Amino acid sequence: MAKQRLESLDVLRGFDLFCLVVLETTLHPLAHALDSEAFNKFMWCFTHVDWEGFSSWDLVMPLFLFMTGITIPFSLSSIKRDRTQPRLPIYKRIIKRFIILWIFGMICQGNLLALDPSRIYLYSNTLQSIALGYLVSSILFINLKTTTQVAVSISLLLIYWALMQFASVEGYGAGNYTPTANFAEWVDRAVLGRFRDMATIGANGEVVYAPWYNYTWIVSSLNFVVTVMSGMFAGVILKNTNTTAIKKFKQLLYIGITLVVLGYLLGYVHPIIKKLWTTSMTIYSSGWCYILMALFYWVIDVKGYKKHTQLLKVYGMNSITAYMLTIVISFSSVSQSLLHGLEQYIGAYYPFIIAVSNCTIIYLILRYMYKHQIYLKV
Repeated sequence: MAKQRLESLDVLRGFDLFCLVVLETTLHPLAHALDSEAFNKFMWCFTHVDWEGFSSWDLVMPLFLFMTGITIPFSLSSIKRDRTQPRLPIYKRIIKRFIILWIFGMICQGNLLALDPSRIYLYSNTLQSIALGYLVSSILFINLKTTTQVAVSISLLLIYWALMQFASVEGYGAGNYTPTANFAEWVDRAVLGRFRDMATIGANGEVVYAPWYNYTWIVSSLNFVVTVMSGMFAGVILKNTNTTAIKKFKQLLYIGITLVVLGYLLGYVHPIIKKLWTTSMTIYSSGWCYILMALFYWVIDVKGYKKHTQLLKVYGMNSITAYMLTIVISFSSVSQSLLHGLEQYIGAYYPFIIAVSNCTIIYLILRYMYKHQIYLKV
């Protein structure tokens, strides 16, 4: 296993991207066109929970972070084992990846390409949470034993909980988990200020925060790191050459079930809120990530069922490219220039056809890259 590529990880990553790039972008306009009560109920699977609670769609981002963690033992174990190797080059590589991912995040959601300082948001995107989680987790992996890494993860979970439960500033916090009065909200406003996502400058020069934007990033970073580290621990299990495949599967599955139950129970005293990345949500979502990784590992790497996985690998092996193409580049102008004549005939279904066309263009680009072994590596 150590010498082979973990194909289940590529497929699982592709599954995550396929849901984001294809299913979300096409099913929502289809649901609008159908206007079916039954189909709208099904669309719950592709809709974020407004605040407290958890839906299947809320797992997309944690799964990205988790899978980033899985790669760490595969890429850094040789450095960890060989203490004679100089550490500076690997630290430079880690920091370089952090910077590139951070910049990509600002391009995707921080308005960097607008070239207008008044419209830039510093910390607002999944890629930036991945960047920070990868940076911290990689350094901890290289320098600490696994037991110490686990202790650090637990400590971060507890620190987050303590801050949210007991810290109180200007009417924020002290166990308040409402969207507008939690401690993490205050920290984001205090640290990011005008550079917080969706913040603008009012007529009198004051910072105006969008009342509907309730995602937090600064305090949540503690648990971003934990989510990546939970994937890192899964990577340690998968890379272990001294255990059987069935044992790896069982370990992943049992850990996953345990974390799901633990996170769910903790939710009664510390609510599961993805927008805050609460400790209970971190544990709960990590459990589902373990379960998914276990199932994909069993089916693909252990049982060898790979015949129909190429579609997902096309997305999974160029995940950053797929994400950037979807978020940054609008292919609608191309689709509409070719298909605008259909609108008069298909009416409400026209946005769905445009969405399918956009996804097709992205897939063809990714397919070409996959076929010619062109991979965007950060």
